[in-house]
Amino acid sequence: MNSSADSAAAEVSELRFPCADAPVPGMPVEISDGVLWFRFPLPMALDHVNVYALRDMDGWTVVDTGINSSLTRKIWLEVMAGPLGGRPVRRVVLTHHHPDHVGLAGWFKHEFGAEIWSTRVAWLMARMLTLDVQPRHTPESIRFYRDAGVPEDMIAARSRERPFNFADIVHPVPAGFRRIQDGETVEFGRRSWRVRFGGGHAPDHATFWCREDALIIGGDQFLADISPNIGVYPTEPEANPLRDWLESCARFQDHADNESLVLVGHKVPYTGLEVRLRQLVENHISALGRLREHLIQPRSAADCLKVLFKRDIDQENYGFAIVESVAHLNFLHQGGEASRSRRNDGAWQFIAN
Repeated sequence: MNSSADSAAAEVSELRFPCADAPVPGMPVEISDGVLWFRFPLPMALDHVNVYALRDMDGWTVVDTGINSSLTRKIWLEVMAGPLGGRPVRRVVLTHHHPDHVGLAGWFKHEFGAEIWSTRVAWLMARMLTLDVQPRHTPESIRFYRDAGVPEDMIAARSRERPFNFADIVHPVPAGFRRIQDGETVEFGRRSWRVRFGGGHAPDHATFWCREDALIIGGDQFLADISPNIGVYPTEPEANPLRDWLESCARFQDHADNESLVLVGHKVPYTGLEVRLRQLVENHISALGRLREHLIQPRSAADCLKVLFKRDIDQENYGFAIVESVAHLNFLHQGGEASRSRRNDGAWQFIAN
């Protein structure tokens, strides 16, 4: 094994998983004093989301919620009557606006009077998207897929389907919330937490840092063994989320350590955030290097999937893959490392400068 491989192996060994046994739905693992880790099912390839309940003097604070489904609501009612001891959920704290994290925030508010704590962007995005129900793919969506070089037969098939709408799995988002701001200190779960925003996976993704108890609530910003989706979407086709992601990782590195327990939105909590941030950056730097070599000839986003992900992409994951491919190409283009022009079919094609 060469020295670089030895170094990589050493870094992996610095990640620790003190709570390796994941909870079954409805049954928590207490991962710190008064901090319960729950896992809720998702109807997709990534088949679960982690949520956390933190004991307060007058009830509980819940961090993220799972999607709005009859099964998730049923499990929550059992959780509140059982592991939460019938004590009220006083507040729901949201890390970011994605449906598996915000899905039942409105339900907790409407049914139980819980206060919603959210970043302004996350609340605006969630509320806007739940109100924006589309029976058919919008012209902007079709244009986005054509720009990305998606084959016409796939576009035609998508255009015949009802698109996913946030309202399908997100309870109506209330009109009022308590704003979380970057850099402030908030109190919940009988602890003080410094708020630090990230970006790239979701705008103004809130993370929470408790130095006294060496705990970090990371949501999807700090996943341990998968990389969060960094995607460009039809709503903002010229976005550069990979730049936001890399800048966020650099900022977080100033505060990270390898001892704090990171409570993540998926998979398993771990220690070793300083190491993990380097790995997350290196993953994308490596992908960009492969793309630069691939772009010796003009390529569309659809032409780059196998090179970017180092495997064939199946139908279930194609949508996530294409938006991530566009994100990497936008990064190279807007950074002056690639040029783009229109192909005869209208798709953007990129070539390395």
